[in-house]
Amino acid sequence: MGDFTKTATDANFEKDVLGSDKPVLVDFWAEWCGPCRMIAPSVEAVAQDYEGKAGVYKMNVDENMNVPQRFGIRGIPTLIVFKGGQEQERIVGAVTREAIAKVIDKYV
Repeated sequence: MGDFTKTATDANFEKDVLGSDKPVLVDFWAEWCGPCRMIAPSVEAVAQDYEGKAGVYKMNVDENMNVPQRFGIRGIPTLIVFKGGQEQERIVGAVTREAIAKVIDKYV
């Protein structure tokens, strides 16, 4: 992971993501996914921009099966904003840093 993004796993998801008192963006990705690698710098930049205001996590869907299945992740990259333990908004596919920031801005 980058310096600002954290790692979400099946084990820490409930506590770190759903239990957070701040909005959390989760990037569902995989090593082999070209578009996932393409947006990774944007996700990292957003994590830096929103440090202290929102959490940004990356979840490898090949290493964690339960959470992606629970939220019906069918294509990657999928970005989901959670707030108050609930899914608020979802972005599927490669998008710009600005598009990601615009979604997070609604919840911070």
